[in-house]
Amino acid sequence: MTTVPANPDDRPEPRSRPALLTFLGAVGTVTGSKFLVESDHARVLVDCGLFQGMADLRRRNWRELPCDAADIEAVVITHAHLDHCGYLPRLVRHGFHGRILATEYTARLMEIVLRDSARLQLETAQHANRHGWSKHRVAQPLYDDSDVDRTLKLVETVPPHTHVEIATGTRLTFHPAGHILGSAWARLTLEDGHTLAVSGDLGRPGHPLLRPAEPFSGADVLLVESTYGNRRHEEQEGRAHFADVIARTLARGGTVVIPAFALDRTEVVLHELAELRRTGRLPAAVPVYVDSPMALAALDVYRDALHTGDPELRPNLGAAGTAALSPEPFHAVRSLQESVELGRRGGPAVIVSASGMAAGGRVLHHLRRLLPDPRNAVVVVGFAARGTRARDLVDGATALKMFGEYVPVRAQVADVPHFSAHADAAQIVDWLRDAPAPHATYVVHGEPEAAEALRERIDRTLGWTAVVPRSGERVLVR
Repeated sequence: MTTVPANPDDRPEPRSRPALLTFLGAVGTVTGSKFLVESDHARVLVDCGLFQGMADLRRRNWRELPCDAADIEAVVITHAHLDHCGYLPRLVRHGFHGRILATEYTARLMEIVLRDSARLQLETAQHANRHGWSKHRVAQPLYDDSDVDRTLKLVETVPPHTHVEIATGTRLTFHPAGHILGSAWARLTLEDGHTLAVSGDLGRPGHPLLRPAEPFSGADVLLVESTYGNRRHEEQEGRAHFADVIARTLARGGTVVIPAFALDRTEVVLHELAELRRTGRLPAAVPVYVDSPMALAALDVYRDALHTGDPELRPNLGAAGTAALSPEPFHAVRSLQESVELGRRGGPAVIVSASGMAAGGRVLHHLRRLLPDPRNAVVVVGFAARGTRARDLVDGATALKMFGEYVPVRAQVADVPHFSAHADAAQIVDWLRDAPAPHATYVVHGEPEAAEALRERIDRTLGWTAVVPRSGERVLVR
């Protein structure tokens, strides 16, 4: 027999149902990070990145999300790389008008990234229309400057370690991640009391400019990146290889071109070049050019952090660290005309230019000019996703397609992944090691082999329940 309370006010409060987590990106790939969290009273998206690499992935940027953008109350951005924030203006174009939460330096760097992305997309569409190499009758950009303007008006900054309610019954806390300036791992506390942590991208402890990530301290459910889930960074060997490639290329009168991500990777590369300059292994007579407006703008943000003594930076950077954040002794190539003139100069020289995966930007023009000459060298200094030109070079491509035509690859290609700002497999496990075991750990943001290798390592080393989810899969947070 069922007993009904005499007074309706005596009825027990209905319990909140567990939140639902949907994997919308960064599953089976390192790009397109998007994780949707839906509870009884809130809908929150953690990261909102662009897919990059193979054409099948890039086409996913044109699909609408499986929910109405206007129904999303908040978006949490872990850091300012394009694969974590680059879809935001598209989301706004589709009707999102909620809150965008990020740390202060993520917000500053994100503006640089999104404006550059809108510009590159417009330029690419215009070039395709002029030269007829697009599959579409009229190529269109994914979004434009007006979408970026509306996006930036929605951004709110949240200091690390501060608990803020970002949607009905949902609280957010950021913790430094040591990946790039402003990067954080995020913990959400949901209305039923359960917690969800998202690693974003984790920095390696040996980053020359940034302090290490704050260790994981526990959550009911964890999403952890696996970019280098099957790799180990060989620090000393990588630095020696980098110096050797530069020395040999300059000795034969060639030019070294380094495709480098504009955020942080350029700073790390410049730190290493400054050290080579200081020790005499990079002759003072050899010019080093930084040809990326976005990288130069990011350098300004890093310099501001240095001058204000931001706690994310290492306290004693030394001469190389200070030089890496200074325009001297490097040559800043700011205007398009300066970049064109740089292309007319011969070697020996070093050119650092974006984008890091050679997916677009000024580096493509340098590659088109330099790849056919065996005196030159291309140094790939970070992770290159499948389907990108940088990955094709690392995999031994004999020709590279750019601007609708193939360019022969005769220059030396060197893969030096130790410059990556990502933790390797052992470093990720060390980041997890002292925390209580989550109810479930989902391994994301990695190509299939890397994700599975990290899943197995977490299971074997920590004894945690770890799973590699499928794209579009939905699971409960409890």
